[in-house]
Amino acid sequence: MPKLAGLSVASRIDDIEPFYVVDVLTRAKQLAAAGRDIVHMEAGEPDFPTILPIIDGAKKALDQGATYYTDALGIWPLRQAISDFYQSTFNVLVDPKRIIITPGASGALQMCALTLLNPGDGMLLTDPGYPCNRQFVRLAGGEPQLVEVKADDHFQLTAHALEQAWQPNTVAAMVASPSNPTGTSLSEDALTQLVTAVAQKEGVLIVDELYQMLFFNQQPQTVLNLTQDAFVVNSFSKFFGMTGWRLGWMVVPEAAIEPIEKLAQNLFISLSTPAQYGALEGFKPASIKLLEERREIFKARCDFLLPALKAMGFEVPCQPDGAFYIYADASRFTDDSFAFCHELLEQTGVAVTPGKDFGVNGANTHVRFSFTTSLEQLKEGVKRLGDYLR
Repeated sequence: MPKLAGLSVASRIDDIEPFYVVDVLTRAKQLAAAGRDIVHMEAGEPDFPTILPIIDGAKKALDQGATYYTDALGIWPLRQAISDFYQSTFNVLVDPKRIIITPGASGALQMCALTLLNPGDGMLLTDPGYPCNRQFVRLAGGEPQLVEVKADDHFQLTAHALEQAWQPNTVAAMVASPSNPTGTSLSEDALTQLVTAVAQKEGVLIVDELYQMLFFNQQPQTVLNLTQDAFVVNSFSKFFGMTGWRLGWMVVPEAAIEPIEKLAQNLFISLSTPAQYGALEGFKPASIKLLEERREIFKARCDFLLPALKAMGFEVPCQPDGAFYIYADASRFTDDSFAFCHELLEQTGVAVTPGKDFGVNGANTHVRFSFTTSLEQLKEGVKRLGDYLR
């Protein structure tokens, strides 16, 4: 067993991979501290500050003494507001008691894994896909079962691929729409087929809808229009711009409420009280209007960056449907995207994320660009990259 300062470290830590984008981000911060001008296209964090109505809502709550623990599943007014949001936006009825407020989407994803997986159970995950999902499955004692997804399938899991990949120990499958790192989404037909396929396997479908409201050329959707048996994960970090507030939510089948509540009580006790009251203001019409304006800005950034990357020689076979990422094939320039990203950072001051973070499928030849910085900064980054790559 490994030793750390004389202490034994649990062997499970050996199974957990680093979050490689943090390496890039840390080095970028070091260079910035040394005086380098860095164009940040690596982090999945909106550059806008949280909108004032949310901040003011949290301040008001603090002024009124909202500094105590709340219910482990979240304050009822926020759960009701999310229920109303599903009805007004997607025309779907969701009982507020099935809505669980969580410490970020990460808290929700951890509880999904811990609720659904016995040691040795498998969960299907897309490759490429959000890296922490693999780690949450491992921490629950489960087996991450990576399924290669291709550009031909919009980098999404299909019902056919699910049926081929499902193993005797598989109990669940997770998809994201729109996804990180590709920004692609599942069509309603594809999602319907997945719902049917998972049900036929008597498994559970988990749908990451974090970027649901950050859509570009189509209307947002939710799997809850198709089934009430899925686990649905969402967050206040992306569309609502509340990354540092650490707040998310999940919608669970009624049978899962009690086990999730036991987990939440033991793991987290409570959620940030002021953050919850702040988030409550995010559903007001005036707040949604502000957030929609920001979504349009993200779309304008994508409309600039996508053709600019293609002109430089990056291949982008699937245009993003939403989120704020472009997953680009850099095979014209490298077969080691991790070294390539560090090279770009050191030589040009442009920070991007290596494909290594998102799995093994094409990881060495892909990089992720985040358009979470201003259009002016994106133009500067494109100029630097173009000059260097030529």
